[in-house]
Amino acid sequence: MAIARIHTDAAPKAIGPYSQATAAQGFLFTAGQIALDPATMDVVPGDVAAQTRQVLANLRAVLAQAGCTFADVAKTTVFLRTMDDFAAMNAVYAEAFGDAAPARSTVAVVGLPRNVLVEIELVAVLPR
Repeated sequence: MAIARIHTDAAPKAIGPYSQATAAQGFLFTAGQIALDPATMDVVPGDVAAQTRQVLANLRAVLAQAGCTFADVAKTTVFLRTMDDFAAMNAVYAEAFGDAAPARSTVAVVGLPRNVLVEIELVAVLPR
């Protein structure tokens, strides 16, 4: 079973020993993306809506590098620092996915890298 590592300069480089995504057995598995600006590697300023927009832009870039779009996403996991941010995150998320909403889990966690408000990872089906 071959595993391909996916990398694009249009998304933040990994801040640890991991790949932005891996492709295996017809699926794309992304690392969790946080609200880093890929040009500066700084956390984007603003609330959870602003951070969610950046996270989704980062994921869109990783998907594009693998030849995918949000329509190819089968599952996402959303990590929030507080469930108080659920509605604002959900509104931005709904705009991005539209009618192609994948299965999703959303959990609140004690902390996230760089003290961000949201992190999202996903699994997509690769094009044939």
